[in-house]
Amino acid sequence: MATANADKLSNLQSATAALSQISENEKNGFINLVARYLSGEAQHVEWSKIQTPTDEVVVPYDSLAPTPEGSSDVKNLLDKLVVLKLNGGLGTTMGCTGPKSVIEVRDGLTFLDLIVIQIENLNSKYGSSVPLLLMNSFNTHDDTQKIVEKYTNSNVEIHTFNQSQYPRLVVDDFLPLPSKGQTGKDGWYPPGHGDVFSSLMNSGKLDALLSQGKEYVFVANSDNLGALVDLKILNHLIQNKNEYCMEVTPKTLADVKGGTLISYEGRVQLLEIAQVPDEHVSEFKSIEKFKIFNTNNLWVNLKAIKRLVEADALKMEIIPNPKEVDGVKVLQLETAAGAAIKFFDKAIGINVPRSRFLPVKATSDLLLVQSDLYTLQDGFVVRNQARANPENPSIELGPEYKKVSSFLGRFKSIPSIVELDSLKVAGDVWFGAGVTLKGKVSIVAEPGVKLEIPDGTVLANKEINGPEDL
Repeated sequence: MATANADKLSNLQSATAALSQISENEKNGFINLVARYLSGEAQHVEWSKIQTPTDEVVVPYDSLAPTPEGSSDVKNLLDKLVVLKLNGGLGTTMGCTGPKSVIEVRDGLTFLDLIVIQIENLNSKYGSSVPLLLMNSFNTHDDTQKIVEKYTNSNVEIHTFNQSQYPRLVVDDFLPLPSKGQTGKDGWYPPGHGDVFSSLMNSGKLDALLSQGKEYVFVANSDNLGALVDLKILNHLIQNKNEYCMEVTPKTLADVKGGTLISYEGRVQLLEIAQVPDEHVSEFKSIEKFKIFNTNNLWVNLKAIKRLVEADALKMEIIPNPKEVDGVKVLQLETAAGAAIKFFDKAIGINVPRSRFLPVKATSDLLLVQSDLYTLQDGFVVRNQARANPENPSIELGPEYKKVSSFLGRFKSIPSIVELDSLKVAGDVWFGAGVTLKGKVSIVAEPGVKLEIPDGTVLANKEINGPEDL
């Protein structure tokens, strides 16, 4: 087995060396990742060693010291900060082409518009110079470069850099797909956001930021509308010299994917469902034992990133992601930035309010943020205080609503949902203007039936299958 793997790696190295489309850093990073994968370096967790983190390891947000009140003190804090948004994803799930960050979220503004407005307001209010970094992938780079031109007159310095571009591996012979003639975009993949640390270093951005006196980077997904700069968190990290902080938030039954923080052999560690032994999966999903999950809002010390990348110490768990390209089975090896927490000194979690986790992954999420459940203030999406229930309504939209264009076309205006508990919509359903939904509402059109909800309709705890139910 070891000999076969050595041969695989040797052949892969030769084939990868011949790929002219990527840098030496990318070739080395790719081969290292594959070598680790072939070595079977599995990160098995011994279930009996898992401990629930204390409040010193996962700090309650309410226990953080208040932010200094003087604007010069706040400016000093902010001048140590960089905001980095993960901008490698395409909007394909929602039927869009180009970067997901340019989907219109609310009032004609895109994710990227809102991010820029938020930082502009901070810089204006405190006279600070918080820059925005966008980590693109080769999929989003060209489009993003064109889009950021419109912010030329902004008071926010915007920098872009690309994460690594790795060749997809052909499962049959373990050779790079591009060396088989698939030289277009389908031959390559971005290796997950765990690549952010080495890409920041390889791009030269890390050294440039350190030379400007920057100390911390706040990393977040570009589609998380709740991921705003938080001065209390920044102040806490600087005061306590924490090298890494992961924001976690209380888990609901829908939050299986995010991973949870545990104490393990004296260090804080992220536990993902893929690492959980089969016999403990139901326990992992239980909210009683694992109450918190990773929002992927991360605060990381820049000097610590440099130290660990230079030492090649960030060996995060490998996530194998099988795909198929033109009938060929391929493998993508990826890593996640949250898994790096165990390599940093004085790493902590902070248990933040749910409002800091507002991702838009599908049109059902778009319905929430475009509705009267939220308002827009200075680029911040703010929850309507008129809603008594602390949790958002659960929304399930049928495939007819999957693409943004279809979704928008089926609503004359987004319904009022402040008093909604749950909504299920399936089939050929169209909404008029000024519709109000309350309690539990299910609207399922029978096959071949076009169901129109008239303007001004109020539906409270209703199940509708045809016009006669309205």
